Amino acid sequence: MGTPLVVTLGDPAGIGPEITVKAWAHFRHDPTHTFALLGPYLFFKNLLREAGLPKPIAIAHPEEAHDVFASGLPIIQMAETDTIKLGQPSAANASLITGSIERAVKHTMSGEACALVTNPIAKSVLYESGFKYPGHTEFLGKLTESIKSPYARGPLMMLTNDQLRVALVTVHQSIEDAARSVSIEKIIAHARILHGALRHDLGIDKPRIALAALNPHAGEDGAMGDTEIKIINPAAEKLRLEGIDISDAMPPDTMFHAEARARYDAALCMYHDQGLIPVKTIDFHNTVNVTMGLPIVRTSPDHGTAFDIAGQNKARPDSLIAAIKMARRIADNRNA
Repeated sequence: MGTPLVVTLGDPAGIGPEITVKAWAHFRHDPTHTFALLGPYLFFKNLLREAGLPKPIAIAHPEEAHDVFASGLPIIQMAETDTIKLGQPSAANASLITGSIERAVKHTMSGEACALVTNPIAKSVLYESGFKYPGHTEFLGKLTESIKSPYARGPLMMLTNDQLRVALVTVHQSIEDAARSVSIEKIIAHARILHGALRHDLGIDKPRIALAALNPHAGEDGAMGDTEIKIINPAAEKLRLEGIDISDAMPPDTMFHAEARARYDAALCMYHDQGLIPVKTIDFHNTVNVTMGLPIVRTSPDHGTAFDIAGQNKARPDSLIAAIKMARRIADNRNA
């Protein structure tokens, strides 16, 4: 059966609670994917009752989840609150959201849980309460900074499904800021993390990485920009000298069709939408966000909180289900 996973609360006013309940219903008779949720017990008791499902079962430690998983959703209880209103984000829930993440990280770093799966958060809600990190990824990097990663240190974000994997050199920046911040050093550092993750986490012995250009037509020999000539290709050359199989800058408009994807194991893209548009277009509902280069395994769904449909039984749990499966796969690969 293996060590259970832990799942965080996410923003409880969003669809996180609903998709967690649906994911538990999907996995409840599959001990391979046993997980425990960190959240307020009474809130989920009411949620499960409204869904016509068995009441949750309070546990103290993740390992207890195996004994009860088929009977009820295992919950490691957090403080009860009356501030949760589905579809209505509130900074009053911020300490509950971040507290769930912090406790889940502790359980994972201690070995009580094999991996961490995070439900969606709304960064604007957390910013109102003084949250100082751009998002989940950076927060997790800070919480785990005292422990060494099994390969080059991240965090680095990768979006993955069965047909495409993309990692990002820059993440939550404007196009202007992203273009200015692309550097030889940043590309090299992120390519090393991606290479290590493909080997250690996904079991790809000799990873092949496709490097996306920043400019149209890969700069057209400098006619449309010289970032490829001055930064991207020199970085690729240095990486190849280290033994990493990576391409020179490739035009992004021709590197994501099926025939092109067959020639590499992951793409390293220069900015957020360059990578996320193709991977989510190919398979939106089954794409998973993986944080690479951490001492713990962390995955999450590829979507947001969807406050507009919270509490309406419309949310699909596919991406969370895929994230749980991916977390187990990575944990097993690291153990092996």
